[in-house]
Amino acid sequence: MDQHIAARLHALRSELAPNGDQPALVRAVASGEAPLGALAELAAQQQRIIVSDRRSLLLLATRCADRPLGAWFAGLADGESAALRTLPALAAACGLGPDETAARPPLPGCQAYPAYLAWLALNGRPAAVVVAMVANFTAWGGYCAAVADGLRRHYGFSDEACAFFDFFARPADALEEQAADALAPESPGGNDFATAREYGTLLQAYEQLFWESLAAARTVTGRAARPGR
Repeated sequence: MDQHIAARLHALRSELAPNGDQPALVRAVASGEAPLGALAELAAQQQRIIVSDRRSLLLLATRCADRPLGAWFAGLADGESAALRTLPALAAACGLGPDETAARPPLPGCQAYPAYLAWLALNGRPAAVVVAMVANFTAWGGYCAAVADGLRRHYGFSDEACAFFDFFARPADALEEQAADALAPESPGGNDFATAREYGTLLQAYEQLFWESLAAARTVTGRAARPGR
């Protein structure tokens, strides 16, 4: 692993990390106070997000298919496919069948992140996109870990129903190391990391907007699930 690139990745990840405050909805799930409607909406929105993100990652992989970066993006796309297979169990635990999940309309604030990733797939500098995505992994993974714990502790969700969040809650260290290796032949310089900071700042902002939009949606009204549900 290229230690210089790894150090710069870690530094940017630390710089772009949230200030320590979890989104309100994440805190509500962790404490058992979020209504099932919010979790159902999350599952429905993620169905759209995962499908879009997978295509964006495959496009990025195609743009640099003859370089290590292409394999890195393709690996992420495979991960999105795996995550997509876990969503039906989450939706079912929230009371949504496949048809109901597909019928839920997109929430603009929730779909801003995949829309921007699609823009990056077309217009972004692949090396900078890698750096920006790595910087976003830790925040998303931390939120997923907190939600998975809350769903088990307060809502009685099974391992199968929590598998979506468990998948993304895994430590991102391996992906970060793989990113550093894939970036090494690119010899990214200051301009690449400056561009990555721009991309990463927007990705983090859209990440927060996702959670805020879920919390503000009318579908979140209603009672929270009781412990032992």
